[in-house]
Amino acid sequence: MNDSTIPQPRNYIADEWCEGTTGDAWNLDPNTGEPIHRTVSTAPDDVERALHHAEQCYDVGRWDEAAREERAAVLDRVADLLDRRAEVIARTDALTSGTPIGVTRLVAAFLPHRIRATAEDLRRIPRVTALEAGGRDVRLHKVPWGPAAILTPWNGPSFIPAAKVVSAVAAGCPVILKPSEHAPGSAQVVVECFVEAGLPAGALQLVHGAGDVGARLSGDPRVKIVSFTGGPGAGRAIARAAAEDFKVLQLELGGNNPVVVLDDADVDVTADGILDGMTKLNGQWCEGPGKVLAPPALVAPLVEALTERISKLVVGHSLDEDAQVGPISNRPHLETLRARVEGLRDLGAEIHQPARLPELAGWFLSPTVAVGADPTRATAELFGPVVSVHAVDSAEEALRVANASPSGLDAYVFGTDTDRAIEVGARIVAGEVRVNGAKVADLGDDSAQSFWGPAGIGGHGPAESVRVFCGDRVVGVDSPDLPL
Repeated sequence: MNDSTIPQPRNYIADEWCEGTTGDAWNLDPNTGEPIHRTVSTAPDDVERALHHAEQCYDVGRWDEAAREERAAVLDRVADLLDRRAEVIARTDALTSGTPIGVTRLVAAFLPHRIRATAEDLRRIPRVTALEAGGRDVRLHKVPWGPAAILTPWNGPSFIPAAKVVSAVAAGCPVILKPSEHAPGSAQVVVECFVEAGLPAGALQLVHGAGDVGARLSGDPRVKIVSFTGGPGAGRAIARAAAEDFKVLQLELGGNNPVVVLDDADVDVTADGILDGMTKLNGQWCEGPGKVLAPPALVAPLVEALTERISKLVVGHSLDEDAQVGPISNRPHLETLRARVEGLRDLGAEIHQPARLPELAGWFLSPTVAVGADPTRATAELFGPVVSVHAVDSAEEALRVANASPSGLDAYVFGTDTDRAIEVGARIVAGEVRVNGAKVADLGDDSAQSFWGPAGIGGHGPAESVRVFCGDRVVGVDSPDLPL
């Protein structure tokens, strides 16, 4: 049944809304498998038009205090508009990602905060600073790299587009956004708010489609920076294409994030934290816990605590106010998760799936605990409400296993001695390590996160507009008195 509250995907190219090309495939409601709207793509000529417009509109321009204030005022209006449309965004997120609406409402409520924080960065961070140069006039300019292609995934259908777009727009990069073809509706609403707020011409364009559209954008020499969140296969393809003209890259690719359980860990605290992480966003977030490495004496009580908690979860329709876990976002990913669970079984794991599933025709999966597989072979990213639990004889062994196939993105440590837990966490190859919890929000106001190894390139966090989307340019007066 078509849900009229879901925005129908349309392109925004060269400062005008226009229809994309519709195919025979449909976006489906993950709760029921019923059609929501036809998939939409962008013809090559329209992609070319968007690229040309972005190139024509790129101008380093002026970024004095008045200019920054003008752009910040636009972003404040964006935040106000997102406030007004929060319920539409929450419903759209829930019906495309499968995440329960109680969670998507929290995400929708956070979007204006993220936009206003970037507006404040614009006001606070100067684009030109004087350098010490013996009395000569030497200045460091923060300059936008140029046209930016932003390619976003289905698991964060509103937050990731909003966060990436606002950083690039604040930097001054003309943006072409391509959201996931599996969940385009929320990005549509986000772009509508940016457009209504009065962005300059060419500051933001929206094109819909699958990987072929993303490949055209990321491989085009007119695009100077690519920001991509998604799988490692697509990330490697983007990196190879970007190498031709040395584009700037921000690639967040995820991995099987390790959880190190120390011998002094509190079982209840550990179980609560792992459960929170493996079910948040239905486990469909790249920083979620994956491979749990615990002392042999703690494996059985930890598994018992996890399965007991999972058995009490309410798994239901993503618009159900009482649902704690919803369906997997799309059928292909459900099949991938089932294959990964069977892969763990083939490695010798005992599979626990104690949750009761609703009597709906959608893509539901019980949160799953797989126990006993060889930890050195359980390396695939799970990316769902699934964890594997493995016995290790010591913290040193846990570190060796964790770092042998590192996620590079996130990791977790549980232990009552927090100094020791932080010390262990500092030795894990990951950009962020959380101790005794598994929340989504940044650990601190200044906790900019790097991506290590297979997790990608670049990072995210505070002041992303100048850290990622701007480059340094030094301009100043030379001197014959310099030594060389």
